[in-house]
Amino acid sequence: MNSSNISSRQGHRLLQIGVALILFLSLEGFVIPFFAAPRLGLSVHTLSALQSVLLLALGLVWPRLNLGATALRIAFWLLIYSTFAILAAYVMSAGWGAGNETMPLAAGAAHGSPVQEAVIKSVAYSSAPTGLIAFAFILWGLRVANSRSRN
Repeated sequence: MNSSNISSRQGHRLLQIGVALILFLSLEGFVIPFFAAPRLGLSVHTLSALQSVLLLALGLVWPRLNLGATALRIAFWLLIYSTFAILAAYVMSAGWGAGNETMPLAAGAAHGSPVQEAVIKSVAYSSAPTGLIAFAFILWGLRVANSRSRN
């Protein structure tokens, strides 16, 4: 499969995931008061909103990336992992009433067991390098106008 087909399909998939995140944040908004740490529940809500808009924008840009098939796959999956890893860390924090060691501003006094804090930290911190690599690929893919976009 050539990179044009891959980028088009992945761009469409990013749009679908972005809309799915909007649905998630819409439903998650109803359960914010029931989280062990409601402030973290609100952070999940706003983070989901940010991520959904980002994925929608990247879904529209994705077919314009000037990358080979392998680079497109790497960028796509690292972006997806990064998006859901940080969201999962916040959801776990809100549900457990933990996360003070990793996200003290959002968690406030919500402090979990050492195991909970370690899990949150490992999941949250794993999202940073994957996201940075994905954005580096995306920036590299935007370096030159794609021949498809000039026609």
